[in-house]
Amino acid sequence: MRVLIVPFPWKTHVFNLVPLAWSLQTAGHEVRVAVWPDLLDAVTSAGLTAVAVGPGETAEVRGRRDRRQTSDRAAAAQRPAQQGLDPLFDLRPDRERLSWEQISRVFDDLVLPQARRSNDSMTEDLVALARAWRPDLVLWGAKAFAGAVAAEAVGAVHARVLYSVDVYTRMREDFLHAQALQPPERRTDALRDWLTGWAGRYGVEFSEDLVNGRFTVAPLPEAFRPDARPTTLPVQYVPYNGPAVVPGWLAEPPAAPRVLMTFGDSADDGPVRLPLPVEGVQEILDSVAGLEIELVLALPPDALRELREVPANTRVVHSVPLGEVLPTCSAVVHHGGTWSFGCALRHGVPQLLIGRAFDAPLKFRCLRAAGAGLAMTPAEADGPAVRAALVRLLDDPAVRAGAARLREQMLAMPTPNELARTLETLVAAHRAGPVAALR
Repeated sequence: MRVLIVPFPWKTHVFNLVPLAWSLQTAGHEVRVAVWPDLLDAVTSAGLTAVAVGPGETAEVRGRRDRRQTSDRAAAAQRPAQQGLDPLFDLRPDRERLSWEQISRVFDDLVLPQARRSNDSMTEDLVALARAWRPDLVLWGAKAFAGAVAAEAVGAVHARVLYSVDVYTRMREDFLHAQALQPPERRTDALRDWLTGWAGRYGVEFSEDLVNGRFTVAPLPEAFRPDARPTTLPVQYVPYNGPAVVPGWLAEPPAAPRVLMTFGDSADDGPVRLPLPVEGVQEILDSVAGLEIELVLALPPDALRELREVPANTRVVHSVPLGEVLPTCSAVVHHGGTWSFGCALRHGVPQLLIGRAFDAPLKFRCLRAAGAGLAMTPAEADGPAVRAALVRLLDDPAVRAGAARLREQMLAMPTPNELARTLETLVAAHRAGPVAALR
C-alpha cells in the first residue's frame, strides 16, 4: 500500500514519526513524508523519501515572522485563554468540564491561530500530492489537520499520530459539550468553520474525523491515556533523535549514580528556549554540588558559556543521544519534551519535570499518579527544591518501582512493526467497506 506521512511542520514532530515510517517501509510499503522545504533534510537523513509542500522558508524565519505578527493586543488575548484550565488536566472520570466562555477562548485564541499558521500554506499542495499519488493510508501528526483534509479528499484511511498526552481531544470534547448547552445563536465553532472551508474546496463534508482522525496512534502507556477510546491504536514510543555519535565516556560505568539534566527545546529550530534562566541553572548546580552523583548537564553552547562555575561532580555536554545515556541513569531532570519524556519512560528512569508547555499539566499529573516521578513549574524550581526532589528520586524505592512499572507497560505495547500490520488490516477493511471501530 501507499502511505503518506504528514508531520506537523517542526523537526521534532518529523522525528516522532520516523520509527513508524521505517516499520511501514521495511514491511514493503511505499512511504512518502510530506514536509515544508526546510525539513527535507530531516526526512532524507533518516533514510526516508520526502516531498516538499508549503512555503519555502525556514522554521527560524517563520518564528520571527509570527512573533512580529503577534501584536501586544493579540498576546494579551492569549493570556486569559491559558488561565483557569485546571478541569482540562483533571484525571478523575467525573471531572468538571471547562465553561463555554473558557473553552471558546482556548480555541479562538490559541488552537485555531496556530493551526492556521501551520496548515493554510501547505493544504493545497498536500491535496494535489494526494490526488496525484493516491495514498491508501495517511498518517498525520497531531495538529497537522491538512493531512486529514488530503486523506478525505482521496478517500484514504487516516490516523492522527500523537506525540504526547492527548490534551487536544479533551479540549474538543469540552468544547462540544459546552456548545450543546448554548442557545442556537451562540453555537459558534471557528475551528469547524475553518476546516469546512478547506474541506469544501475538495468536495469533502466536515466531520469530527478532520479534527481527531478516524483513528489515533498513541505512543504512551495507558497511564497517560486518561480517556479510553475504541479508536485508539497504542504503540511503543521508540526514540529517534536524528544522527548521533555515542560519546566515549559512556563506555565506562558511572562511579556514582548518574543523573541527566537537559533543558534543550528545539521546537522552533531556532534559538533554544530554556524553561529556566542560566542563573537558575547555576543555582541548581550549586545546590547539588555536594551530592554523590555524576551529573551530566546538556545545554546549548551559549548557555554553557554563561555558567559561572561547574561543580566537580558535573560533566557538561552540548548534546547527548538520549537513547544511549538514559539507560545508564538513575534519574533525569528535564523540561518535559517528547524525546526526554518518552525515552525516560521507555528505560524506567525516575523523572523530575520542570516545564511550561501547554500539555505539561496533564503530563505531570499522569506521571505523579503513576508514582514514577515529580514535577514543578519553572517558578518553583529553585536550587533547594530541585535538590530535594532529586534526592527523593534517587532514594525513594517507590518512585523507582513506579518508573519500572511504566517501562514494563511501555514494552508490553505493540511495537511499530506490529502497528504496521494493524494498519494494513485497517486499510484492507476499508477497501472492503466502511471501517468499523476497534474493539
